[in-house]
Amino acid sequence: MPDSFLIMAGLAGIGLMLAAGPLGAFVVWRRMAYMGDATAHAAILGVALALASGMPVAAGTTVVALLMALAVTVLSNRGRGADTALGVLAHSALAFGLVAVSFLPNVRSDLSSWLFGDVLTVGMGDLLWIWGGSVAVLALLVWRWDALLTATVNEELAQAAGIDPRREKLTLTLALALVVAVALKIVGALLIAALLIIPAAAARALARTPEAMAVWAVAVGAVSVVAGLSLSLFLDTPAGPSIVAAAAGLFGLSLIPFRAR
Repeated sequence: MPDSFLIMAGLAGIGLMLAAGPLGAFVVWRRMAYMGDATAHAAILGVALALASGMPVAAGTTVVALLMALAVTVLSNRGRGADTALGVLAHSALAFGLVAVSFLPNVRSDLSSWLFGDVLTVGMGDLLWIWGGSVAVLALLVWRWDALLTATVNEELAQAAGIDPRREKLTLTLALALVVAVALKIVGALLIAALLIIPAAAARALARTPEAMAVWAVAVGAVSVVAGLSLSLFLDTPAGPSIVAAAAGLFGLSLIPFRAR
């Protein structure tokens, strides 16, 4: 029988993947990896501001991640220079966050938990926050699925169908900001984008429809959580990075049938 803290960690990771799987599919389809990085890196600044002001960390990270996601959305609409601007913004956000944390001596020693996650210390309050946020994101994606998919495939077709592509991109931005805030406890700011992208990339090799890819992404992510926690338990490795490493291993396995052909 697994220890209770492992069960809590597993439930937290699986809860996160309910939202990160389908959202990760859109991140892959729309090539939003830089947006995910910038939003995740800004979460460290949210942690520092929350701890300095005495507000809940979840609230601070959500607000800052949302503001960063909106800023990134504006920059990504500027054309050729978007990649450079996003790169500058992503790493600058992380740097400012680390500098801000340095002014909080009691946080410095525990900085790795915000950078790489600390899923093994998840409590009931964290679990409720993770599942609540994930279910909210999943409900949003299900509600807007057809419009989001149409806007992703062809913006002109979306406009012809009466769908505003900018509104749908904003929907994804809001979902991304919330998932970043939810995932911070599990894999940390440096690995959130990886957990969005890798399961979805593995699922693409297994699926034939967009809906199947979203479901497969959830499944790959859930298996990665269980496998990563098992690796962490038996090899005494960090839990968050172990989960991402397990996802990377599954991605490699997903390529084998295609190589054989």
